[in-house]
Amino acid sequence: MRNPPALEQLVDALRCLPGVGPKSALRMAYHLLQHDRPGSARLAQALDNALQVVSHCSLCNNFSEQPVCPMCASPQRDQTQLCVVEMPTDFMLLEQTQAFKGRYFVLMGRLSPLDGIGPRDIHLDKLIKRAQDGLVEEVILATNYTVEGEATAHYVSGLLRARGLRVSRIARGLPMGGEIEHVDSGTLAQAMMERRNVG
Repeated sequence: MRNPPALEQLVDALRCLPGVGPKSALRMAYHLLQHDRPGSARLAQALDNALQVVSHCSLCNNFSEQPVCPMCASPQRDQTQLCVVEMPTDFMLLEQTQAFKGRYFVLMGRLSPLDGIGPRDIHLDKLIKRAQDGLVEEVILATNYTVEGEATAHYVSGLLRARGLRVSRIARGLPMGGEIEHVDSGTLAQAMMERRNVG
């Protein structure tokens, strides 16, 4: 026996979420329809509203309701440093550290030829234009230390250095409070290679 077409359509729509397979989507759909119809209505309304009002900041490419987001509009941010991250979540985590006072650029992804994601898919033309605004002196690459993140950092650094920009990469190594015996050998080797002088 098949589910009603509207329910099948809901299940199929829920499968667009990352990590949601057919069974999870079906469970979610049943829950929304059976146990939380008011929550379902709020979800539908919030999603519709977000699709109407949320776009991308013209400067940093992050999600924003204004053409220029509040962070890019803030005169308190250092305009000479531009930190490049893969996703808005990376931006939020870096901002929580309060260790960086410059501006950001969010790629909204990373290079991944196997998944069909190339340079045009991660807004590199917009990044280059932003980095060459005459104010930026250093571009800090804060992509993840994954195969795709490393490839992205390598590709982006080549593009920016060819245009005379100073490019740096966030360091990697031992986590704060971590003990050497619990760290993997790759991280330990990288920490040794990126050691600094003391004092």
